[in-house]
Amino acid sequence: MLQVCPNGARTRTDHLGVPIAPEEVAAAVRAASEVGVRDAHIHCKDDAGGDTIDPGRVAATVTAVRAAAPAVAVGVTTGAWTAPDPGERAALVRSWTVLPDHASVNFHEDGAELVAETLLDRGVGVEAGVFSGTVATERFLAWPHAGRVLRVLAEVTDTGAETAKETAKELLHALGTGHGRPILLHGEEDGAWPVLRLAARRGLDTRIGLEDTLALPDGATAADNSALVQTAQTLIASV
Repeated sequence: MLQVCPNGARTRTDHLGVPIAPEEVAAAVRAASEVGVRDAHIHCKDDAGGDTIDPGRVAATVTAVRAAAPAVAVGVTTGAWTAPDPGERAALVRSWTVLPDHASVNFHEDGAELVAETLLDRGVGVEAGVFSGTVATERFLAWPHAGRVLRVLAEVTDTGAETAKETAKELLHALGTGHGRPILLHGEEDGAWPVLRLAARRGLDTRIGLEDTLALPDGATAADNSALVQTAQTLIASV
């Protein structure tokens, strides 16, 4: 499975193609769906372009994406930067009026278990974000509900083109298979494409989009999310 991550915490300062408004995010996901993508990880934005999990913003963005791309499962972030206090994050999740299909929870962040359990209680799938180089692996594997998550989002924070692949292998080894859940493996910046190729070779889910990288494999700046998705699909098909 190839997931699109069209915006992340990026802004237009990073790339003019980063979708911010709900209709822009919806258009980016629709374009990805037209070339076969069936899952999206999005960041809902406030008026200033910052990430938010405010119920009104989540409702507007998720609703727009579903209307534009009804065949796509929609996920959102619950990163700590959206609301630093984990109790507040959990309260915001409880107040959502429109539920996404899934939401990512970063297990190196304080209160990850509380936020994840709140999502599960509301019937929202959990992508357990496990960042390389953090305590996330140990915390996730020790969590009693690890077997209930939708998938593990194995995030390689090593951005080196020459080193990210080995870091990814170490992360996969540390995670093991005892949790019994699918793994979506992805990298960032210069490490995005080497890690995507590794995921494809291992038959793992992966993702691509302007959240993870602004560049194509040859280093050229991608025109938009669609260019990244189409390139990724070509690479995956060639493995």
